[in-house]
Amino acid sequence: MAHLDEVTARVDACISENVIEQMNELLIALSDDAELAREDRYTQQQPLRTAIAHKGHHQKEEAEHRREALTKSGTIL
Repeated sequence: MAHLDEVTARVDACISENVIEQMNELLIALSDDAELAREDRYTQQQPLRTAIAHKGHHQKEEAEHRREALTKSGTIL
């Protein structure tokens, strides 16, 4: 169980840093982790997938708000 605890800590730290590239790299590393059972890999990957999806959605919303703010009068300021 020590390895699973270490992986859990890495996943939590990666999510708290909120960097998609690092989360994707950890997803790949977990896919190849032979020390974890399939269910454990899936359990650790799900929060990463969720965090990536939320961050991507948040970035899209920010870009839309930024574009709206820049084009209030109909043209880009």
